[in-house]
Amino acid sequence: MRLSDSRGLRIGIVVVAAVVVAEGAVQLLGPGGAQIEPRAVDEGDFFELGALERAREYRGGQRLLMIGGLALQAAALTGLALGRPRAVRRALESLGRRPVAGAFAAGAGLAIFLAVIVLPLDWWAHQRAVDVGLATQSAGAWLLDVGKSTAIAAVFTGLGAAALLALVRRFPRGWWLPGAAVLVAYGAILSWLAPVVLAPLFNRFDPLPEGSAARAEVLELGERGGVDIGEVYRVDASRRSTALNAYVGGLGPTKRVVLYDNLIEQAEPSELRSVVAHELAHVANDDIPRGLTFLAIVAPLGLLGVREIAGALGRRSGADPASPASLPGYGLAISLLVLVLNVPANQLSRDVEAAADTYALELTADPQGLIDLQRRLAERNLSDPDPPRAYTLLFGTHPPTVERIGAALAYESRNDSTVSPSP
Repeated sequence: MRLSDSRGLRIGIVVVAAVVVAEGAVQLLGPGGAQIEPRAVDEGDFFELGALERAREYRGGQRLLMIGGLALQAAALTGLALGRPRAVRRALESLGRRPVAGAFAAGAGLAIFLAVIVLPLDWWAHQRAVDVGLATQSAGAWLLDVGKSTAIAAVFTGLGAAALLALVRRFPRGWWLPGAAVLVAYGAILSWLAPVVLAPLFNRFDPLPEGSAARAEVLELGERGGVDIGEVYRVDASRRSTALNAYVGGLGPTKRVVLYDNLIEQAEPSELRSVVAHELAHVANDDIPRGLTFLAIVAPLGLLGVREIAGALGRRSGADPASPASLPGYGLAISLLVLVLNVPANQLSRDVEAAADTYALELTADPQGLIDLQRRLAERNLSDPDPPRAYTLLFGTHPPTVERIGAALAYESRNDSTVSPSP
């Protein structure tokens, strides 16, 4: 067997092992308890044909733009990893005089470069959102947000690149094991700090006022479910979008439930109860720590796969694995492994979201509220209720809308409730 064949076999073994471990983690960390098996749903019973066509046209185009951006970034990373263009390669090699500081500069520059090359596609996606009434930002406000996001990405990518090269220089072959510990620590710190450091750079967050109907609803549901809620915030999402949403973020003292102002102002009381109960489920089920545990399980073999792929690219291009010139190879390897491991990661996420729907149904005993909520979210956010299965497997973090409605219908059948299917 040729040496290159041996390397390819080793890469294949490591990647397959990483996927097997990730699938095992999905089974280990999946939500416990009996979950509702969704009934089959005909989307035409809940959505008008014109609305479905409009959503599919919009989301189909957005998916193509997103995939095109990923492909463009992958092509750029591949060229850089193979040492092209040579001027960039020489510039990266010159940073090797101070490897760790040079790695920070190279990582930050790489993040900015990758953001810039997809900027035309991102702008196109934004304009399409404006055209359908989903985005409300002006060009200047949108570019300001892009600039903030790029600057943040540059700092974090630079820090990650510096940490990576420091580990590679200290542990030339075994860096992936301490690297996994660093990655998990990074994830935990980011989850802890993001709500109070990063999110306020983009939006204003205000605690729900005492005596407000929304706050009373949240507290009542939290008490009924025995959930330690933390703080509940209203975010001024309407400054950039007409979309409706809510989420849970933070760890420990930064734990919070966040409701979009659009949602608070436009949702019916039963819909608001449903979405709040769903978000409380993520708190009750410790879903953020669950995600960090998944990361801890998959990170070691994932980074071992990064070492093998980046090593093969480095041998092809002649880049020193402990030099900033090797960073595009590491970046490409990380991108490939993330794409692969996102399949089981998103499987776990969809299971977690389905469990949160089950929790919400049992807490509110209102399947009609969940159905009305899913219909409103899909219609207002121009979501495809039943996206292509391949897209869901690769990128879907939530069950498709038709499955979530199907779960409410199954709950209704089990508990003799009454729901209305007509759009």
